[in-house]
Amino acid sequence: MEEKEIGVVTHYFTHISVAAIKITSDSLSVGDTIHIKGHTSDFNQKVDSMQIEHQSIQTANVGDVIGLRVTEHAREDDKVYKVASE
Repeated sequence: MEEKEIGVVTHYFTHISVAAIKITSDSLSVGDTIHIKGHTSDFNQKVDSMQIEHQSIQTANVGDVIGLRVTEHAREDDKVYKVASE
């Protein structure tokens, strides 16, 4: 599967399993599949919802910092890739 790097994890909130992700290229929309990869992180998940400043959004663009509930533990500086749909 083809992947494109679109962002980086800037913070992880353990108690609510939410990663703060800065979008550095392209865009990310609800329904997209992402791959989070770092030294000890490596998992894929579908984007069910995301927020900016506690407001739900459908699409995030370059420069946005979004909150995203993740299925596994993410760490600061993990890379975020958008997985191309087949």
